[in-house]
Amino acid sequence: MADQQIHASAIVEDGAQLADGVKIGPFCHVGANVVLGAGVELISHVVVAGRTTVGARTKVFPFASLGHQPQDLKYKGEASSLEIGEDCLIREGVTMNPGTEGGGMITKIGDQCAFLANSHVGHDCRVGSGVVFSNNVMLAGHCDIGNFVIIGGGAAVIQFARIGPHAFVGGMSGLENDLIPYGMALGNRAYLSGLNIIGLQRRGFSRDEIHDLRRAYRLLFAAEGTLAERMEDVAGEFNEHETVQEIIGFIREGGRRSLCTPRGQTGSE
Repeated sequence: MADQQIHASAIVEDGAQLADGVKIGPFCHVGANVVLGAGVELISHVVVAGRTTVGARTKVFPFASLGHQPQDLKYKGEASSLEIGEDCLIREGVTMNPGTEGGGMITKIGDQCAFLANSHVGHDCRVGSGVVFSNNVMLAGHCDIGNFVIIGGGAAVIQFARIGPHAFVGGMSGLENDLIPYGMALGNRAYLSGLNIIGLQRRGFSRDEIHDLRRAYRLLFAAEGTLAERMEDVAGEFNEHETVQEIIGFIREGGRRSLCTPRGQTGSE
């Protein structure tokens, strides 16, 4: 292919598929079943193993390990995969594991994501686009992370947790429940502390949209009644508000974890 640059010290196994403009720096190792999209750059000391696909223009920094055997004791060598989207930034020491038979056989990362130093994506996770993992974020297996989520440094997310789009998890938090779209979770163990207002403003949400979300949030997590009752009231009052309905849909869909709620409430009302 045209314009490929492969350092003499790098190892690219037979069978690896490299598109135009791929750059592979010193002491990298690319496995036989790896696919690197156009313009992918492995700076140095990067290992890409297994059935891993890296999307176009993604840049990977030294000592990242992508696609090695998942950290799951039930894994028996099944031919699972890791799929990383386009235009991602993967910094030093990042680890990403492929899927397992118990989780759909694939770990999938969206486009335009940033994974800062030493962050980890566990097996069978689904990570949306525009997501940011700060340094040392730990994402356990089977998690579902929506678009434009930001997770602060050193935060840990328990297996099977869901985080809705545009949510924010504060640094050093331990999230053991599902976090609603547009929500903000802080603390260890993490609680729902409000809405991710700064993130919404940065993403261009209007003042009216943010106002409606705030009002719906106050009603959803008020002291009166059960969560199920309040949810039905909010769903009816905001039946034409797409962002509010997204939160309602997330709660109704449910998952293996309870809902992350404000202090003093539980997610199983």
